[in-house]
Amino acid sequence: MSDIEIAQKTVLMPIGKIAAKLSIDNELLEPYGKTKAKLPLTLIDDEKAKKSKLILVSAISPTPAGEGKTTTSIGLNEGLNKLGKKSLVVLREPSLGPVFGMKGGATGGGYSQVVPMEDINLHFTGDFSAVEKAHNLLCAMVDNTIQAKNPLVKIDPRTVVIKRVMDMNDRSLRNIIIALGGKSNGHPRESGFDIGVASEVMAILCMSLNLNDLKERLGKMYIGKSYDNKPIFAKDIKANGAMAALLKDAVKPNLVQTLEGNPAIIHGGPFANIAQGTNTIIATKMGLSLSDYVVTEAGFAFDLGGEKFLDIKSRYAKLKPQVVVIVCTVRALKFHGGVAKDALGERNDGALREGAKNLKRHLENVKKFNLEAVVAVNNFPTDHQEELDLVKQLCNELGVKVALSEVWAKGGDGGIELAKAVLDVIDNQEEVQFTPIYDLKLTLKEKIEKIATEIYRAGKVTYTAKALRDIKLAESLGLSDVPICIAKTQYSFSDNAKMVGAPTDFEFNIREVEMAAGAGFVVAIAGNIMRMPGLPNNPAAENIDIDENGNITGLF
Repeated sequence: MSDIEIAQKTVLMPIGKIAAKLSIDNELLEPYGKTKAKLPLTLIDDEKAKKSKLILVSAISPTPAGEGKTTTSIGLNEGLNKLGKKSLVVLREPSLGPVFGMKGGATGGGYSQVVPMEDINLHFTGDFSAVEKAHNLLCAMVDNTIQAKNPLVKIDPRTVVIKRVMDMNDRSLRNIIIALGGKSNGHPRESGFDIGVASEVMAILCMSLNLNDLKERLGKMYIGKSYDNKPIFAKDIKANGAMAALLKDAVKPNLVQTLEGNPAIIHGGPFANIAQGTNTIIATKMGLSLSDYVVTEAGFAFDLGGEKFLDIKSRYAKLKPQVVVIVCTVRALKFHGGVAKDALGERNDGALREGAKNLKRHLENVKKFNLEAVVAVNNFPTDHQEELDLVKQLCNELGVKVALSEVWAKGGDGGIELAKAVLDVIDNQEEVQFTPIYDLKLTLKEKIEKIATEIYRAGKVTYTAKALRDIKLAESLGLSDVPICIAKTQYSFSDNAKMVGAPTDFEFNIREVEMAAGAGFVVAIAGNIMRMPGLPNNPAAENIDIDENGNITGLF
């Protein structure tokens, strides 16, 4: 059966019964139908959260063969629950861009899913819509301020950096001209759209501690400059109050369930290649408050989502992950070893050994944060036993625990081996000495170069003239001592998507730098990465349909 067929055949428990498993009183729930609910922020208990164990799931560099990070995260959580542990999985919400684009649904797969998968993959509880509306309200107020020639806030339209957003892949909107058609339609200027998950409002939602913190951060969003060269922020045009009002429900995490009836929290959804790639601080802290173990994931590979989870989110939220799970597949390792996509089902030990260099690089990077890793080998039906044995052998040679993950086919039963390996690391290690990869006191360029050389293994970092001007502007705005969020291709350690495996000594180019003053970091954009993706030639949307009874098909 397809993922959606498996999900649709599952009888879901009422959300009140799911909440009861976490000792949440039914009166505290804000139901969205029978199987979804919002949770109040009063459930966060910082003292309890400090005592719970945080498990971060990441992966090797993505390939067309797929790795299954979300599937593994859900299955690991199911396995922990089967072992009698009070465990919660805390995930990001899917963006409609990938759902209708290349990947299809993003709620796990096989017998390791969060449900109701159709709702989660589509509009869910409206969080992404609220982010879009809040962001675009700010854009409308910026253009209105320019049009009204506000004497108190004289925005120079040539300096406006904020673009509108939409939660859809649409390359034709990347660069546009707005306000054509005469004076009454505004001041014509170049602008464009980013995808909604690249919005700074999304980043702020994920970095905020509560509604007041959210409102304050929204006010710090940088707009541009005045004619007399003074910086202008969202609070200067009195936009952040209304923006926060639009986000009053979106700030609350969403409670759903797994196929096996275990609670799951899903909240926020920035991509890891163009943003910080992790769910909200609020959701993670709530998960830690309500359970003894939290399994959470960071987008794409460890060099992207993993690094940002540790250097940005964990630093701000004072989180301390106990262990990092690195997901890989035999197929993906062979792809990194040079095997073509249509030949990945054939046994090739030489390519597997060569591709394992990518896995080894990510494991080395985990060590740089003073954390322990466990390798999860996500099992595919085409895998040869000899290949699985070889991956285990290579991990043993590296001194890293490894476990076969069969959660796609077996659900929680297929995650018990991995759960035991993770618990073994947690139970037998000394106090975790997690350390970020760079000191915030370094300059912006030094922090960029630290990530590029230490994590990516670049030999040299270069900057365009625009990037250098952007860095100078960021420093003038007081953003020298904030973390760095590098936007780059997810397919390679480098800024070149075709450079797979474990490249070294390459040139890493920073094209431009954007200020995310409200979120509390600076975004360095590398290579030709786009913050508004396009649809593929045959988008997943072509396969999605609905019948007269409201049954959705094709949502994988």
